[in-house]
Amino acid sequence: MASKQSNDEFKPDGGMDTATSATPRRKTAVDYFALAVSTCGVGYFPIAPGTMGSLVGVGLYVVIWVESFSWLEARAARGRLNLHYIFTLQMSFMLVIIFLLTMAGIWAASRAEKLVKKKDPSIVVIDEVAGQMIALLSGPFWAPTWWSVLSAFLLFRMFDIWKPYPIRRLEHLESGLGIMLDDVLAGAYALIVNSVLISAYLLLFPFAG
Repeated sequence: MASKQSNDEFKPDGGMDTATSATPRRKTAVDYFALAVSTCGVGYFPIAPGTMGSLVGVGLYVVIWVESFSWLEARAARGRLNLHYIFTLQMSFMLVIIFLLTMAGIWAASRAEKLVKKKDPSIVVIDEVAGQMIALLSGPFWAPTWWSVLSAFLLFRMFDIWKPYPIRRLEHLESGLGIMLDDVLAGAYALIVNSVLISAYLLLFPFAG
């Protein structure tokens, strides 16, 4: 069985395997919604849609992280929340967001694959969004470790394209499950490596505050 490629690899036909042709049917509102979710607004970008999806993941994560911190910090200032608990609450919130995004991605990617009649179509980038957000869980990101956002991005792109064991085997899972889970694992690999890099930096270059 042919394995799928990264969304940033050259795909002259837009995908690896063409599904069995079927009689064309009119797209429903649910179909268009599935395409919108699976492409995340950048899936049709002609160059490196996978990288564009990762950038969407970075932007989404950072916005949610900053806004949730501001909201929780305001509650802490009013005495309703211990400031030390903010990171734990933020992490829990991000995990729920990523889980829901992954579940939605499995559904949307499965439907998109049937609509375009290609195995793992390159327009589907919600897997990169979810995987990139997992990689960014290596935060928090403050001034001395601002570079960890960039390293999380680069590490995820490396693992997503390199596909070390068993990432490539997950690609053979059925439809949207295979599309999503290989990037989820690539994100987990990037999360582990980035967390080690951040920890090593903080141990080697401790700072006050």
